[in-house]
Amino acid sequence: MASTKTSSHLGGKERWDHLTARLGYRRMYHRIPPGLYSLGDPKEASPVFVTANYTLSFDALRSSLQGMDCHILVLDTKGINVWCAAGKGTFSTDELVRQVEETRLKDQVSHRTLILPQLGASGVSAHEVRRKTGFKVEYGPVRAEDLPEYLRQGHATEEMRTVRFPLKDRAVLIPVEIKNFIWLAVLLPIVLFLLGGWFPALVSLAAILGGIALFPLLLPFLPSKDFTSKGLVLGLLLAFPFTVYSIWTADGIILTGLAYGTAAALIIAPSVAYMALNFTGCSTTASRTGVRKEIFTYIPLLVGMLVIGLALAAISLLATWQGWS
Repeated sequence: MASTKTSSHLGGKERWDHLTARLGYRRMYHRIPPGLYSLGDPKEASPVFVTANYTLSFDALRSSLQGMDCHILVLDTKGINVWCAAGKGTFSTDELVRQVEETRLKDQVSHRTLILPQLGASGVSAHEVRRKTGFKVEYGPVRAEDLPEYLRQGHATEEMRTVRFPLKDRAVLIPVEIKNFIWLAVLLPIVLFLLGGWFPALVSLAAILGGIALFPLLLPFLPSKDFTSKGLVLGLLLAFPFTVYSIWTADGIILTGLAYGTAAALIIAPSVAYMALNFTGCSTTASRTGVRKEIFTYIPLLVGMLVIGLALAAISLLATWQGWS
């Protein structure tokens, strides 16, 4: 089976694809056909790299291999990146074996080594691949940009093996989150402003923007281990000015001011924490079992806090409307 020629050069078409993928536009359409690709002028002894058919994964790999002659075996991960696909079972032992057989890789190369991304290790059983295909699995570095050095040294250093989640990687998550919550971020403050004025409108904005923008940026600096508890901490910090303002401007109606302030905290904190929980699917620091544990541990607490907060907010609004003291 002949391989498909590709290039390490990324042009305007690829850049546009990356932008729309980051914005979540037509999310499941950012994929390429699975199969065997050739970069440069590969020979039988040229290395074979394995990746997902998500365009960002494929482009990250080939753009890091400029000037290199190699084969790229693309698995059908349904347009999902390597790490997520490994967790979902599409970057898998069976799919790797299937592509090796369908592309007749044994006829294309003289060696029997496949270089896989480290973040795909959870989905692939190396000994099963070797037993079924005769190919040995090697795990390359975490980042594709380290591949040239990895090939020069013949192994991955500790630095290459270290999984990092820097500011740049966290910041690129914000646009797609904004896209997911854009209507809520626009309509909810307007509705709340019409019902109760600027205060509840700002409370909703603080909760939404805190969860989708501030949380990923501040993630490493927030105390505690779990994403949800980090979100609760951030939510309480964001709620603090609203609580102080409510009590400070109560004009002697302490109970109403305290109810407003407490409601703000009980609405903002669980809202930010819930959106923070969504980021477990975007981070390499989370695991499937850890996410499941977080969901069952925190969701009842978040729901309880939100219900109490909304009840207090409703009581406070009624008290304001009816002039209760």
